Amino acid sequence: MKYTSETRQVKCGLAVIDYTLTRKPVKNINLRIKPDGKVLISANKRVPVSYIDNLIKDKQAYILRVLKKLEEKQKQEPPLPEKYKDGERLMILGSEKTLKVMEGSPETVSLDGEWVVLTVKNKDDIKHKENIVNRWLKELQEDLFSDICRETYRIFEKYGVEYPVIKIRKMKSRWGSCQPQKGIITLNSKLIEAPRKCIEYVVLHEFAHFIHPDHSKKFYGFIERFMPDWKERKKELNRL
Repeated sequence: MKYTSETRQVKCGLAVIDYTLTRKPVKNINLRIKPDGKVLISANKRVPVSYIDNLIKDKQAYILRVLKKLEEKQKQEPPLPEKYKDGERLMILGSEKTLKVMEGSPETVSLDGEWVVLTVKNKDDIKHKENIVNRWLKELQEDLFSDICRETYRIFEKYGVEYPVIKIRKMKSRWGSCQPQKGIITLNSKLIEAPRKCIEYVVLHEFAHFIHPDHSKKFYGFIERFMPDWKERKKELNRL
């Protein structure tokens, strides 16, 4: 449902308070101050504008105090870099995609050929856009990595290896790790940027540690048996 909004100004002594009034079917008059300093009021259409203006005047001390704190906080914190905007390039599964940001509802992210389409209610809220994209990437990682792990597990099932716990997190220096005794494989979330064949190599590498816990000749011989081109896949991965 779309609501009508208007921007108004109220003189409060030497100060002027700008606020956005949105008409909604609400019982009370709701006042909200956003982190960027925008003052928002939602009220039923039956409430006169003069009444709302007077409410702003009554609460001017509180509003101006909050706005001053927000201004001081912004001076102390470095501004967020302009990210998640139209035309930004994202690497997904070894292919560069172009981000297209649209304003609308519901808020979604989808792949459309060479485009990553991000739909949000507020195109200017960088942090919110980041959260939505990261949530989408997390779902993509979980689905894809899980598929590859289950495909790879077919090799190891006959060796009596139990299906491990698969974890995904940011890793600074490794693409993956294996804890054979605990039955845990951890994969670097950044792998979502790599081609699928490179992810398959990392998954096979980590699974192989359940058979050979070290990096001996037997370990690499085992990998080569099931993935003869693993060296090429590793080289391509290391170019990321």
